[in-house]
Amino acid sequence: MAETTTRYPLGALEAFVVEVLVRHDVTRPDATVVAARMLEADLRGMSGHGIFRLPAYCQRITHGGYNLRPNIRTVRETPVSALVDGDNGFGQLVMTHAAEIAAEKAAEQGLAWVGVRGPNHAGAAGVYASMGLGRDLIGLYLAVGNANHAPPWGGVELLTSTNPIAVAIPTGEQPAVILDMATTVASYGRIKVAAERGETLPEGWMVDRRGAPLTDPTHASEGFLLPIGGYKGYGLGLVIGCLAGVLNGAALGSGVVDFSRDHTTPTNTGQMLLMVRPDLFRPLDEFKADMDARVRELRESTPMEGHPPVRTPGDRHAERVDEMTASGIPLAHETATRLADLAATVGYLDHPFVASPNP
Repeated sequence: MAETTTRYPLGALEAFVVEVLVRHDVTRPDATVVAARMLEADLRGMSGHGIFRLPAYCQRITHGGYNLRPNIRTVRETPVSALVDGDNGFGQLVMTHAAEIAAEKAAEQGLAWVGVRGPNHAGAAGVYASMGLGRDLIGLYLAVGNANHAPPWGGVELLTSTNPIAVAIPTGEQPAVILDMATTVASYGRIKVAAERGETLPEGWMVDRRGAPLTDPTHASEGFLLPIGGYKGYGLGLVIGCLAGVLNGAALGSGVVDFSRDHTTPTNTGQMLLMVRPDLFRPLDEFKADMDARVRELRESTPMEGHPPVRTPGDRHAERVDEMTASGIPLAHETATRLADLAATVGYLDHPFVASPNP
């Protein structure tokens, strides 16, 4: 089934998210932060964590699953660490606060580890790892996924998740290195997007409980995601869960709440950020020049015959942001229709979305 999309201006989408959230009793300042983080995900090509999520967020608000006036606070602290309690607030709001703490402490002390308990789904991991790049800080972000969609290696009980990892490393003239990945072959958000777009999943993304390939995303609940690299991906996801979840007193394993099905129970989503000043190890200018040399070497290396140029993680980020800022963010018509329906529920008629075409 061919995907049909329409492009919408970035500003119009941000204004839409803010207005819908405000009409769901989110304060305008908080809605503005949440909208910015959501659309940053779309700009990064992480559409499964962008405006696509707004109807699910609003459903959770309607059922009382969010604290719309959270007391986001630091409950333990040293000069190089902090434990932040998100008080069941929006993940985007809580993690923006945590990133600001990490960046301030790292700028002053050289490094900072900030753990978070009690927030909700925060969207694209790379958004938060990258929040220190403007201050030439290396960022590492880990999180526990918001639903268990995978078993431990060799098992069938859904006790593990997509537990993402993101790393952002500053450069000089070359594109920053920004790795943003799930520890499963695909994130569950990508599966949802595929279902909405009528796409077929590649073999190797999911299997059913007998181990047979599952390629129809509308039947995703009948199987589970596969980890990257087999047992190695399972191990990596577990370590991330321990550091982002258990260490902070956040959920892991059977304690994880499926926020797509349970709209009322606090998710206590575990997340953490580590930010580091490169000049702890060598002069910043030397480090950035060396990063440029290494990135340039990779990007200018000889590609396989018939293949496009070699890339590094995140090398198209700035290009994608510029292109979407100028031409708009593409949304599937099914997504646009759901957003228009959402607007109608709160009486918001001055929205940018067109109706889905007839099949």
